[in-house]
Amino acid sequence: MSEQNTGRLYGVGLGPGDPALMTVRAVQIIAGADVIAYHSARHGRSIARSIAAEHIRADHIEEKLVYPVTTETTDHPGGYRGAMEEFYGEAAARLAVHLDAGRTVAVLAEGDPMFYGSYMHMHKRLADRYPTEVIPGVTSVSAAAARLGTPLAEGEEVLTILPGTLPEEELTARLAATDAAVVMKLGRTFPAVRRAFEASGRLGEAHYVERATMAGERTGELADTDPDSVPYFAVAVLPSRIDAPRPEAGADAAGTGEVVVVGTGPAGPLWLTPETRGALAAADDLVGYTTYLDRVPFRPGQARHGSDNKVESERAEFALDLARRGRRVAVVSGGDPGIFAMATAVLEVASQDAYAKVPVRVLPGVTAANAAAARAGAPLGHDYATISLSDRLKPWEVIAARLRAAAAADLVLALYNPGSRSRTEQVGKARDLLLEHRSPDTPVVVGRDVGGPSESVRIVTLAELDPAEVDMRTILLVGSSQTRAVRRGDGRQIVWTPRRYPEV
Repeated sequence: MSEQNTGRLYGVGLGPGDPALMTVRAVQIIAGADVIAYHSARHGRSIARSIAAEHIRADHIEEKLVYPVTTETTDHPGGYRGAMEEFYGEAAARLAVHLDAGRTVAVLAEGDPMFYGSYMHMHKRLADRYPTEVIPGVTSVSAAAARLGTPLAEGEEVLTILPGTLPEEELTARLAATDAAVVMKLGRTFPAVRRAFEASGRLGEAHYVERATMAGERTGELADTDPDSVPYFAVAVLPSRIDAPRPEAGADAAGTGEVVVVGTGPAGPLWLTPETRGALAAADDLVGYTTYLDRVPFRPGQARHGSDNKVESERAEFALDLARRGRRVAVVSGGDPGIFAMATAVLEVASQDAYAKVPVRVLPGVTAANAAAARAGAPLGHDYATISLSDRLKPWEVIAARLRAAAAADLVLALYNPGSRSRTEQVGKARDLLLEHRSPDTPVVVGRDVGGPSESVRIVTLAELDPAEVDMRTILLVGSSQTRAVRRGDGRQIVWTPRRYPEV
């Protein structure tokens, strides 16, 4: 059948519930349609139809698409998904009969047809066969923000839309990582959603909106909402953090602050964990080595305190003093903060009596060793030791003794801080010492600026290791006697250490 002889399919967005929020185009399409289709539960009542009721005429053909199930409990042989797939197929076939007869079909959809709506299931089954137009509508997300009278997202903030049906741990991670959020599809999911807000540390910021713009509308604080009173048509809202109330420094705020030591991983935002993102976003103050602070996106209202890399104790004391005055402070560290980084400095100072009551948390990050190992393959697949070659805080004799012990134990070695402008001899001395215990052919991963713009990951032998190619942005992974370097069919060389060790 040619397109000229078929009807036209419309997906009509009706907005969040108030008929006055329907667009002029939506009203026009409903008025001109031959068939009005809408979904409903078995009780037969349709919210979509009730919104558009004043525009539905007696001579309209009405197609009521009744869901076979509204929960995942069903005796259908294909389970819930099977029951719904069968229903959508049958519903599309019913609408196709009208379209083949040349009738115009308007499928009504609450909110926007392409936003978590049932219309899209008709669209996917019919739009490639019939001329189709989608009429956008105001979403419940926009309506909820308008009813709260609070900006939802501003500037460069990220807004995340989440279905409440996600697993609780997934909701928690996403809420912790985002700036602003709306969680939809509440009802029976509400207890898990509320726990996710609490676990992510965002419950105090969250609002509740029920049936926005509709009869029975209700708004309030999420923390105060009775779980037994929550319907499906309700949302939880985390609005913009910009200009949101924050604790002020001073005596009145004493005891409300904390220090969170976070690891940013080896490079930029791709290496941040959701928990770390959340802590960085929630902080009033960021404290850290300037190079690491530059990795953190700028946020209005947030103070940044950068300093040189050699003042760790002073930096820690400064952060703890801010927290003691009521500020939420994130101490920013590269990699993992507990590995040759800021966590130790902060905890050492925090152990003093003056800071005994200041809460301190440490959040992990991707380490330089893990990052370089992943780029090269799996050199850390068996036992390994992590040693810093910097003799700024410990004598070389201690470093040499630990290298000998680890080498004698046949451990893979992750060597941090191998060299700098003022330290140029350590790599050569470490190489020569290890050659006393390891074959010259032992694979060595030379990872520089992993994850950064000048990333370089090379695989050399221990004998070939050139100290001139190593600086502070480099990490060395030295294999054991079992570590293998293999060139694969695509030309890429990989390094791996087997998990099974030969019997002695």
